[in-house]
Amino acid sequence: VQLQASGGGLVQAGDSLRLSCAASGITGSSYSMAWFRQAPGKEREFVAAITWDKYTNYADSLKGGRFTISRDNARNTIYLQMNSLKLEDTAVYYCACRINRIITSQRMRLRASSEYTYWGQGTQVTVSS
Repeated sequence: VQLQASGGGLVQAGDSLRLSCAASGITGSSYSMAWFRQAPGKEREFVAAITWDKYTNYADSLKGGRFTISRDNARNTIYLQMNSLKLEDTAVYYCACRINRIITSQRMRLRASSEYTYWGQGTQVTVSS
């Protein structure tokens, strides 16, 4: 399985960006995928996850609705729509994939990076004032 992330760039505060992550070498659609990010000098943190049936989970700090994760199973691609970007959103954004279907009662585990086997190369998002 290979993950290819794209869509990052340099934007101004308040702008929007849409990240994409295309998965190849994957069969079926029972996998879960997620976005994580890592800012300079900080640990990698969970952003959002989406399951095979499009259940979504967001980091508590992002539940205000600025970010939206979605997926296109026909294209094996997930997206992260980021609106009203802030300086603190500056980070390298990574997509990740968990192949095995996760049961409903364990979906909160999708916030942990350890749940994911495959990772993309990262795409840089820089927000300037």
